[in-house]
Amino acid sequence: MARSLRRSDLIGQHARKSGRSDPGPKVQVVRLMAPFSMQCTTCGEYIYKGRKFNARKETPVGEKYLEIQIFRFYIRCTRCSAEITFKTDPKNMDYACEHGARRNYEPWREKCADRLAEEEADQDERGAMEKLEDKMHDARREMDVADALDEIRTRNARRERAGRSGVDISGPVARANQDTVRKEEEETDSAAWLHAQAKAKDAGLIAAVMPAPLPPVLMVAKAAPAKKQGLVKGIKKKEHNDGASKSLVGYESDSDG
Repeated sequence: MARSLRRSDLIGQHARKSGRSDPGPKVQVVRLMAPFSMQCTTCGEYIYKGRKFNARKETPVGEKYLEIQIFRFYIRCTRCSAEITFKTDPKNMDYACEHGARRNYEPWREKCADRLAEEEADQDERGAMEKLEDKMHDARREMDVADALDEIRTRNARRERAGRSGVDISGPVARANQDTVRKEEEETDSAAWLHAQAKAKDAGLIAAVMPAPLPPVLMVAKAAPAKKQGLVKGIKKKEHNDGASKSLVGYESDSDG
């Protein structure tokens, strides 16, 4: 019984020793091929893709990407036996060189460069479109300003033509109508001027180029002075002749008497 107990105790102790878990990362010896071409940073030896190595595979604790475990591999340089490490890269679906060597070609760098080039091209295209839109807006503003100036000039010309015509506008009714029209035109002109000035400021134009419109000149036609009615020359002569004849007739009567 004593011997059997001793044997059972020994078996239990051995089971406890073998059941202890190492808290460090798990390491396995595996046979693999180099996943990419690399150059040793110690001696400068080139290690080409597909070269076979006896490597140590390590499972680091806590290194995961989206719940995907990351593995690390240790190999030796074929020339100087310097340690080289690389690990899996689930993000780019590739391997990443970590220590002891430098990768000759990294495809994600070209992807990043292509993406940056595309973004720059998009920005240039957007900048060109924005410049074109700004030019179109400036042209529209200039056209609006020119239209406002044309309207002001047309109204001024119409006002001058109305003043030059021989219409008698000195009457009270005509004068009241003209004052109303003049006020409306002044309000319209001032509104057009403010609108054009605001658009010119938005377009970056100089406000001094467009002077403020002058107030409309009220053309009042003066009534022609009444002409004095003079005597007709023929009538004057006739009257003189009649007087002379009358005087002559009296003289003859005196001679006769």
